Amino acid sequence: MAVKTQKNAKKVEVENLNKDELVAQVATRIGLPKTQTKMAVEEMFNVISEHLAKGGKFQYIGFGAFGVKTRAARQGINPSTKQKINIPAKKIPYFSPGKKLAEKVQ
Repeated sequence: MAVKTQKNAKKVEVENLNKDELVAQVATRIGLPKTQTKMAVEEMFNVISEHLAKGGKFQYIGFGAFGVKTRAARQGINPSTKQKINIPAKKIPYFSPGKKLAEKVQ
C-alpha cells in the first residue's frame, strides 16, 4: 500500500493500481467491455515497448516521456571476492514525468 502525503496534511492511504484494476477503471470510464479494454491496454503497452526496444522515445504530452538511456561500461568490485570486474554497457528504460503530471502529484 502506498502512502501519499501533502505538506501540512494528514497521511492519505492510497491503494496501488495493478493491470486488472487499470483495465476495470478504463472500461468503466469509456463504456467498453473489460475484454476489449484489456486488449487495447495491452496492445498500447506492446507498441510502446517495441518502439523503445528499437531505441525510440515515446512522449505523451502532459503525462511524460519514456525513453532509453545507455549506461556506459564501467569497472565494479565483486563484494564477495573483492575482485575488480568489468560491467558491460547496457540500455535501460527511463520515464520522465510531464509538467501536468508533476503538478497533479504535488
